[in-house]
Amino acid sequence: MADKKDKADKNEKVEKKEKKAPAPGSQAPAKPKRGEIAKLTGGTGTYEKTPTAPRFKTLYIEVIVPAFRKDLGKDNIHSVPRFEKIVVNMGVSEAKENIQALDQARDELAMITGQLPQVRRAKKSISNFKLREGMPIGLRVTLRGDRMWEFLDRLISTAVPRIRDFRGLEPKGFDGRGNYNLGVKEHHIFPEVNLEKSPKARGLNITFVTSADNDQDGFELLDRMGMPFKKPGKAE
Repeated sequence: MADKKDKADKNEKVEKKEKKAPAPGSQAPAKPKRGEIAKLTGGTGTYEKTPTAPRFKTLYIEVIVPAFRKDLGKDNIHSVPRFEKIVVNMGVSEAKENIQALDQARDELAMITGQLPQVRRAKKSISNFKLREGMPIGLRVTLRGDRMWEFLDRLISTAVPRIRDFRGLEPKGFDGRGNYNLGVKEHHIFPEVNLEKSPKARGLNITFVTSADNDQDGFELLDRMGMPFKKPGKAE
């Protein structure tokens, strides 16, 4: 009798497994991994996107790229200028005397960029500035991928309009190879920074590295993305 009950129990377990197992070919497609977004496929000019794509990345793919190809005659999609990286630098001169200032600045820059900054140290000693080689004097963050697009979105949409007496960004910051340098006097323009815990305003240098071959294409890329440059002939 015990053997018959054991066989019956085994048969019931097998039937339950067969009911739970999906039929071949009926399985739902696997969800895309986070970050697998907006990939250029094979040079055909088409893109693959997932719902997690940053807003500005979608804007670039669906609006900016077709506009460049139409208005500027970029027949090859790979010739359309794109952002390669954004580099954010912050100087912390008082760090050589007060290391806590460096820690605070690092935490604030991490909140602004969403990435842990790299400590930059002096390359040589300068006695007039009481600077010795190896002393920490600044911070740097290099943004690529989704973090780069999200930072660009927050910079243009939220931070830049909060600049005091803002009348447009100076378009003379290009380096001749399509890269643009932007100087920010106060990092308090970013809403991520708590003013009560950050009494001292620190300056930032933001470099937009693009694949453009010249300043004109670099300017067109940033301008079409919404960077609020000063209009030609506008009084300062």
